[in-house]
Amino acid sequence: MTDSMAADKLFAATKPVAPLRVIALRSAKELGDKIDHYLTRWASGTDLERDSFLVEAECPRFSSGDAKGMIKSSIRGDDLYILVDVGNYNCTYTLFGKDNRMSPDDHYQDLKRIIQAASGKAYRINVVMPMLYGGRQHRRNYRESLDCAAALQELTTMGVENIVTFDAHDPRVHNAIPLTGFDNIMPTYQVLKAMFREIPDLKADHDHLMVISPDEGAMNRNTYYASVMGVDLGMFYKRRDYSQVVNGRNPIVAHEYLGKSVKGKDVFIADDIISSGESMLDIAYELKKRDAGRIFTYATYALFANGLGTFDKAVEEGVLTGVFGTNLTYRTPELLSRPWFHEVDVSKYVSYFITALNRDVSVSTIVDPHTKIKQLLAKHRGEEE
Repeated sequence: MTDSMAADKLFAATKPVAPLRVIALRSAKELGDKIDHYLTRWASGTDLERDSFLVEAECPRFSSGDAKGMIKSSIRGDDLYILVDVGNYNCTYTLFGKDNRMSPDDHYQDLKRIIQAASGKAYRINVVMPMLYGGRQHRRNYRESLDCAAALQELTTMGVENIVTFDAHDPRVHNAIPLTGFDNIMPTYQVLKAMFREIPDLKADHDHLMVISPDEGAMNRNTYYASVMGVDLGMFYKRRDYSQVVNGRNPIVAHEYLGKSVKGKDVFIADDIISSGESMLDIAYELKKRDAGRIFTYATYALFANGLGTFDKAVEEGVLTGVFGTNLTYRTPELLSRPWFHEVDVSKYVSYFITALNRDVSVSTIVDPHTKIKQLLAKHRGEEE
C-alpha cells in the first residue's frame, strides 16, 4: 500500500477530534506551505475539503522592539497546530531603525504570543517545533540554567497539549513534562530514501558499508541505522580538556576510534546538528587516515553557522563525498548551492504526523517506518544485483 493510499484509507475510516487548522509562523513558512499542500491534497474530494488549512497569523513589532501576536481569522473549536523554526536566523525585525536578526529566544517569544492569542478559543493547541528550543542545553552542570526543560514546562502551563519535535538532542527532556504529549520523531526512512536516490551506487551491505557514530551521544541514532541496514558499527569518543572552557565548552583534545577496520568501505555518519562541522571533519580526516572509502555525513539540522569553506576543501581533497540534511530548519542559499549538499524533504512525514494526531491514531496507521525501510532496502539491493 502506498503512502497516499494509506492516507486516503485513514480519511475514510476515522474522523478528526476537531477541525484541523495550521499556523505556520514566519520562521516556518516554507515548511508550512509544503505541509498544507499535502493536507489539502489528502482532503480533496471529502467532506473536509478546503482550499487551505493554513490560518494567517503574525507578530508585528513596534519600533522599540515590543511585539504582539495576532491571529487573523477564527480558530474557535479548531485543533490547532503551530509550526515554528527557532533556528531561522534569516528572519529580521526593525529595532530602533536597524535590522535585527531573530534569535531562538525571539522565535520562542513569538510562539508564546500566538499561543496566548489562541488560548480559550481553540479546541486544542499543539506545537510542532522541529528544532527544540534550548535543546542543546539539556542538562545542568554546576550553576547553569535548564532552558529546554523550563520552556517545555512553560508551554504546558500555557495549555499546549502536544509537542512534536524531530531528533531531539536529548529526548530525556520529556521527563520535564511527563503528563504532556511529546513526540520525538526520527526521519530515518526519509534519510535512507534520499541517500539511495542521490547515491545510487551505494552498496548498503556488510561488506561495503559501515556506520560510524561521531561521539557517544549519537550512538542511539547510529546504532539504529547500522541495525536496519545490517552493517557494522564503529564510534569515536571525544577526549576533552576539562581544565579549561573555550566558547562555552571544554575543548576537544583528540578523537579516539573504537570499532572494526574501515579500510575500503564507504562510511555513513549521522548526527543531530552540524554547527561549524569542525568535529565532523576531524572524524572524516581520521577515517581517511584509516583508508576509508567514500564518507557521507548526515545531520537533521545542517545549520552551518560557519565552516562552508572547510567543507568545500574537504570535498575537493576527496575526504568527504556528501552531506545530507533536512528541510526542518533554515538552510542558507550558499549551502543549498553546494553540489555536495543533499536535502532530505521531511514535510510529507510531518503532514502524516499532524493528520494522525488530529484523528487520535498512531502514525504507524498511516506509514510504518520499519516496514518502509525494509521495503526500501530490498528494492535498493535488488537494483544493485
